[in-house]
Amino acid sequence: MALAQPTPGQIKQIRARMPAAFGPTPRVRALRAAAGLAALAWIGFLFWWFQITPARLWNGLSGLGTIVVLMIPPSPGELWVDILKGIAESVAMAFLGTFIAAVIAVPLGFLGANNVVVNTLAHFSIRRVFDGFRGIDQLIWALAYVRAVGLGPLAGVLAIATADIAVLAKLYAEAIENAERRQAEGIEAVGGSPLMRTRFGLLPQVLPVMLSQALYFLESNTRSASVLGIVGAGGIGLAIAERIRIRAWDEVAFIIILMLVVVAIIDQISARIRRRLIGGREVLPAR
Repeated sequence: MALAQPTPGQIKQIRARMPAAFGPTPRVRALRAAAGLAALAWIGFLFWWFQITPARLWNGLSGLGTIVVLMIPPSPGELWVDILKGIAESVAMAFLGTFIAAVIAVPLGFLGANNVVVNTLAHFSIRRVFDGFRGIDQLIWALAYVRAVGLGPLAGVLAIATADIAVLAKLYAEAIENAERRQAEGIEAVGGSPLMRTRFGLLPQVLPVMLSQALYFLESNTRSASVLGIVGAGGIGLAIAERIRIRAWDEVAFIIILMLVVVAIIDQISARIRRRLIGGREVLPAR
């Protein structure tokens, strides 16, 4: 007995239900091709807009090669004590700014967690405030604080703290939301207050993660502090800008090498502390 052949309409329905077996439809392929061409056109427009040409690239690389040659050998110069003071100031700025941001971000993180603040409107509003502050870079805060409090490391500390509060608060809120709920529910079941539920049910779980993320930000802020000094917010950045202005490239190279050594030391110390805190798990923050 011969089997009935499917009609064209039935074949079309079968292909619609099984796209993986028959591959993308012609319409999907056309849309993908159009999207690819649009992306290439946008990239080409950006090259034209920024006037990126092979000649300019070659001239830039040639100039960079000349600078690298002038950096060898690195030299501390006559004011090497001021360089060491500037690096120490940058590290202190990064530490104090990160510490202030981490402390303030802890209660804000609990306010931004949907398992602590269950009101949808309040939770949505708090998280949008975090997103708004995250959109402002440290350098912009530094320029504002230099005008407000004057030149010096205080402006840098305030800029680092202000820029990191919202970012850390968002990361802390996500860590609190991902915490195990049974521990907090058990405390609540035996008559614990909401404060006890948070203190003994959530905080012990998320505190190691919070400290780990703060240590990551300390490493990042150590590098950022050198940039903030260029706009007068303290640290080694001002010394780098001055030496670039007078073309003392050997001293610039010496400062860069010292900064790399300092960041590597901080990275090793913070990595050991993180392993002790969270048992070898890595918790990567996302800005």
